[in-house]
Order: sequence, then structure tokens, then C-alpha cells
Amino acid sequence: MVQDAAAAEYISELLLDISGRLDESVAIVKQRWLQEDAAYRRAVGKVLYEVYAELLNPLYLRHPTLKPSGWESD
Repeated sequence: MVQDAAAAEYISELLLDISGRLDESVAIVKQRWLQEDAAYRRAVGKVLYEVYAELLNPLYLRHPTLKPSGWESD
């Protein structure tokens, strides 16, 4: 995992931004294309799980000061 603290901070910010944008996309799909809502949410959920489990959680284990308040990890 990323060892450089500055790089880790930048990556954390990028991944959190990406996660937020994916969440926004779910809201848009829900508002406009209801028949696709469930499948889209499942697909985004899979992506978000991978981002959190495989990227952010390990990053925050290595750099705990970057972990957002309220962050839950396993």
C-alpha cells in the first residue's frame, strides 16, 4: 500500500471524491430512470465496496491520521 504520507492523503481525497460522485449518480438514476434503479445501485455498491475494502481501509490502516471521523473499518 502507499507509504508516502502526502501521496496517501491525495489518494484518499480522490477516492472519497469518487465515492461521493458515485453516490450522486445513484440519486440521479433513482430520480430519472426508476426501472434501472436496483441494478444500478447494486453495480455501484460493488464498486464502492471494492474502493472501501481494498483501497481506503488498507490506506487508513497505514495512515490512521487520514481516516475521516466516523470511518468504520473491519
